[in-house]
Amino acid sequence: MWNQIRSWTWRLRWLLGITGGVAVLALAAWLRHLPFSSEPILYSYLQIVGSLLCFTFAANALVRFRGTHDRLTLILAFGFVLSGVIETVATFNFYDVLASSAFGQMRVPLPWMVSRTLLALVLIAALVVERRVPNSRDPGREIAIALLVVVVVAYMTSAAYFGSPLELAMHPKALLARPGDLLPAVLFATAAIGFGRRMRRHASPVDRAFCLALWMNVACHVLASQSERLLDAPFTVAQFLKVGSYAIVLGGALLDNARLFDQVRLLAVTDSLTGLSNYRTLINVMETEMQRSRRTGRPFAVLLLDLDGLKVINDLHGHLVGSRAICRLASVLRIHSRAMDTAARYGGDEFAVVLPEAGEEAAASVSRRICERLAKDGEHPHVTVSVGAAVFPRDGETIDSLFDAADRALYGMKRRPDGIRALARIAACL
Repeated sequence: MWNQIRSWTWRLRWLLGITGGVAVLALAAWLRHLPFSSEPILYSYLQIVGSLLCFTFAANALVRFRGTHDRLTLILAFGFVLSGVIETVATFNFYDVLASSAFGQMRVPLPWMVSRTLLALVLIAALVVERRVPNSRDPGREIAIALLVVVVVAYMTSAAYFGSPLELAMHPKALLARPGDLLPAVLFATAAIGFGRRMRRHASPVDRAFCLALWMNVACHVLASQSERLLDAPFTVAQFLKVGSYAIVLGGALLDNARLFDQVRLLAVTDSLTGLSNYRTLINVMETEMQRSRRTGRPFAVLLLDLDGLKVINDLHGHLVGSRAICRLASVLRIHSRAMDTAARYGGDEFAVVLPEAGEEAAASVSRRICERLAKDGEHPHVTVSVGAAVFPRDGETIDSLFDAADRALYGMKRRPDGIRALARIAACL
């Protein structure tokens, strides 16, 4: 079933790719014959916006690298900075090109070719480096290595263009007016295929954004290859596609950063083993409930729970089975608590449940239900739990006093004969 779905998915992708390619070629042929010429100020605005997007993405990428030590992100940050610098410089030189002779306006802007080829090569280099060593061990050293990679790629690209004897001229009568733009198109297509394969392992928003943006850059250069003069329709649409791809990449990076921030926030308030709230969250919830109880006059209850015989389980079955026993209790607390309740793990095998607007009877009922559900979970080895309850404000008006009261009730339950029999049952099951 899954193989069929995967096969149909790949067929659909190929169909969409072929349809998109045909649409881009048709659009390029149509734009080439349009009697259109944009204003130079529009080109300047697009260049400035594109540069700002490059710099903004680079800043976000550096922030991401500080948290994840991802080599791919670091290399891309330097690549986008360099591309943005080249495009910014090209903006100031563009008016000199327009003021030159008609022959000068029939040449492909060299900064355009350098910046686009450089960015595509940096993307490919980043994929190669990440595939070999995905995470850095020394962030300071990795910054120097990433900068060296980008500088080497920039030097080779600049030397290839500036030292080439070939003229980057436009050929209005030819099938491809600017055949040189096919090189960046091929490079961006290679990077897009690489990011597509990478998505099999990392399907994050920034990876999806890069795949879409890279194919937009391929379309950008296919359209640019049909440009017969500066500021004509294919040239202008290509500029819009380029800037749009930068915006998509930045949007994907921001969405991915938001996802990472949510993960960090979740790790800060939850227990890593069980997924329940941690001690810090438990204290915050209890403080909130105490304030609400004082305001409304309604009590709330706190349950303290402790697994019986966890040391015996660890000694006989190993700590993995002991950790599984802890998770079994956490699962019971998660499933059989109300939406308004807060279950937390605040020690090795010690748990707490805050029951808003609950008195002694409700706390006793919840305690019995938890003990029954854990005893009937059907897993081996059999485990039981001891529970102690405290009610605010009857048993205490501070967090410490509530914990003390619940703790005394818990160990009072452990000392009862039925608690001893429960431990005997555990030993028998072991």
